[in-house]
Amino acid sequence: MTAPLLPRAIEEYASAYTTPETPALAGLNRETNMKRGDAVMLSGHVQGAALKMLSEMIKPMHILEIGTFTGYSAICLAMGLRPGGHMHTIEIDEELHDLAAKYIAQAGLTDRITQHTGVAADIIPTLDGPFDLVFIDADKPNYERYYEQVFAKVPVGGYLIADNVLYDGEVVLPVSEQGKNAKAIQLFNDRIRADKRVEHLLAPIRDGLMIIKKISD
Repeated sequence: MTAPLLPRAIEEYASAYTTPETPALAGLNRETNMKRGDAVMLSGHVQGAALKMLSEMIKPMHILEIGTFTGYSAICLAMGLRPGGHMHTIEIDEELHDLAAKYIAQAGLTDRITQHTGVAADIIPTLDGPFDLVFIDADKPNYERYYEQVFAKVPVGGYLIADNVLYDGEVVLPVSEQGKNAKAIQLFNDRIRADKRVEHLLAPIRDGLMIIKKISD
């Protein structure tokens, strides 16, 4: 995501009527925006609250996140873990590890979240699962690859959520006007729509969340 899809006034109104961020999330939001030129990649207040609520409804025992960034979504998703549950999160940029770890600790989740640094496609096969919830928010050209890598690790009845499935609104443009990432997202969206093993909902929250329920192997 590089630009917001909703008018700023609507975003601010939605934020005002959403439960406030915890101190750890507020601090992480602030520091990410102060220090990172790509802070627009942060899930942020409203989407983070949506992820937290979805996780609380699913009540996962095990979560896998592909794309940690600075840790905002990891914290939100981990809040919905069942007692004794655990989360694995993968980030390719080693420079982000300490910032994410700092706020994961402030949120009291160090013992419940394991951070992995490296290439997701290499790390995913080393994780046994099963994962009741998988969140995909990494490099867009590999969304389909990640989906296939994790699908067998998700039990029937489990969920996958993919971020940025509207990709700045480019997905509604003619293919000739879409950038590389938007084209990859369009292929991913088409793949999900054609997959009879799942039910799915494209929710226009922030840059679009594809919420996927596995109904068969």
